[in-house]
Amino acid sequence: MVRSWQRELSRAIQQAVDQMRAQKSGAADTVEVSPEARHMLAKLKARDQEVRAHEAAHMAAGGSLVKGGVSFTYQRGPDGGLYAVGGEVSIDTSPERDPRATLAKAERIRAAALAPSDPSSTDRAAAAAASAMAAQASAELARQNRPGLDLRA
Repeated sequence: MVRSWQRELSRAIQQAVDQMRAQKSGAADTVEVSPEARHMLAKLKARDQEVRAHEAAHMAAGGSLVKGGVSFTYQRGPDGGLYAVGGEVSIDTSPERDPRATLAKAERIRAAALAPSDPSSTDRAAAAAASAMAAQASAELARQNRPGLDLRA
């Protein structure tokens, strides 16, 4: 899903690139950059840093549960460089065979999902799913501790 700010950013970047091409002087290495292009570049650089810090928090908290690493979505800047505007860290969310291990894993998943200072709605949904996983594991532990009482409904 492309957010409106991403569409706006993309349009502004394309305009800035077009403007840079139009302003290009006779010297091969010299390009005059408009104030708009400089502003867009500053926004892209700030977003890139924000996205990388956000995903690094997931990576650090996820530890051994992280599968593969970070996957970024990039936007080309007016300078031709690529800047991260979105990202994703895949986490192993499969339950363990033992409910105690599943409970511990669910707590780690929840911590990894909520690790960034500004969790996204997707992060909050992952944390909620981890909480549900933990609740199921806790119920299974309670059932195992009381063999005569079946808590499954």
